[in-house]
Amino acid sequence: MQNPASNQSDIDRFERRNNELREIILKSNPKQLAINTDTKYIPINDAEGFFEFTYWHKKVSFSYPDLTLYDPENQKEFSEKEQAMILYYFNTANGVPLSEEWISFSELPDGMFYNQAFQSYTGKKLVSYFQNDRTGFEKVAMHLSGHAYPLGSASFIFKILPRISLLVVHWLGDEDFLPSFQVLFNASAHHYMVTDGYAILGSILCGRLINAYAK
Repeated sequence: MQNPASNQSDIDRFERRNNELREIILKSNPKQLAINTDTKYIPINDAEGFFEFTYWHKKVSFSYPDLTLYDPENQKEFSEKEQAMILYYFNTANGVPLSEEWISFSELPDGMFYNQAFQSYTGKKLVSYFQNDRTGFEKVAMHLSGHAYPLGSASFIFKILPRISLLVVHWLGDEDFLPSFQVLFNASAHHYMVTDGYAILGSILCGRLINAYAK
């Protein structure tokens, strides 16, 4: 369990960065932002509106010009960490076509420096729970709306944002090799999110897989 002071420190850090990102994003036209992010912009008047899109397969709204993510069903705002993911997405997205290739975290900008840490809370954490249970992995992956992909022993693509998907690959072990997992990214990923953001999204995804498996 994290120290509450540490949690508050993280919240404060995200809040400061989020406000900085909002100032940058507001320099762009909302219609162009919608094109770059593959979202739908719905104007309320000449100065206000909101973006509609899905985030983790849930329909959400992102207000303009205050740029705040909320649930349209209950008007509840998302956490500062979740706000950061959307703000980074809107700030980074430039509309470049997605690739048909997948790359590792180490191939993302500056990913090599943080790859060992990333693997410790993604691939290594997954294998500590699933081991060789391919069926169990497939069940929870489908439960979380993953789409099967032909790689490794079992792989699933998880769509997080309109232009951001993560691929989780499971390799079964045998007498010569231990089982393993790896989270992969679209080769055009750096056009839609900063590397730190992908680290957070990968951690969230692996946490959801593990929580679903433990139930």
